[in-house]
Amino acid sequence: MKVSAFIIHLKRAEKRGEHVQALMQRLPIASEIIDAVDAQQLGKSDIAAVYSRKSLHFPAYPFDLRITEIACFLSHRKAWQAIVDDNLDAGLVIEDDVDIDAGFAEQLKLAVETIKPADYIRFPRWPRGEVSGEIARSGDMSIMQPKLPGLGMQMQLIGRDAAIALLAATEVFDRPVDTTLQMRWLHPVRMLSARPITIREIDFNLGGTVVQGKKTLSDKLKREVLRPYYRVLLFLYSKIRG
Repeated sequence: MKVSAFIIHLKRAEKRGEHVQALMQRLPIASEIIDAVDAQQLGKSDIAAVYSRKSLHFPAYPFDLRITEIACFLSHRKAWQAIVDDNLDAGLVIEDDVDIDAGFAEQLKLAVETIKPADYIRFPRWPRGEVSGEIARSGDMSIMQPKLPGLGMQMQLIGRDAAIALLAATEVFDRPVDTTLQMRWLHPVRMLSARPITIREIDFNLGGTVVQGKKTLSDKLKREVLRPYYRVLLFLYSKIRG
């Protein structure tokens, strides 16, 4: 099975460069760097070509995307395209503020043995929010199929057919990449999740996040009110859509 890793790295995030090189040496499979899309280099026409401020799907996403969120989405699309272009069976996509713990190699081995072409296996940084039965196990490691996939894009093993389907489904998007992927009815990809947790997010050790950006007090309050409402709608609608 042909599997490679892609680490999404923003060139100007220099504090992360040393970590990325060390991570590449520690990963149990061959890896390369995907240059992240730089929000500072996105023009209005670039954004208009891919992002719809008008909601495309129900439930409507209640916030406008920040330019960093648009760049993040486009960076993951670059990684999905690399899986297709390199004719891989699957690609391990990793954000550059992720580190791996003991047991990761064994967990990745189970994921590679389990994955099918249209599968997407999450390696989440926390276990909360995903509930369902497991579909594969090896010792303490397991792969599960959650009813509602969790949030976060820290690390994923993505089958070739899944990458093709996700590219087709997200040519234009209206919400962040992780929230889009939660909407399983938009694409034919089987969303899976690995257990136990074997990765860590270490952005605070590497200069902080490059996605969030600054928020005003009114924006923070709005998000505190509307975010739970949106998540409830998404959960209920996901149950209806199966």
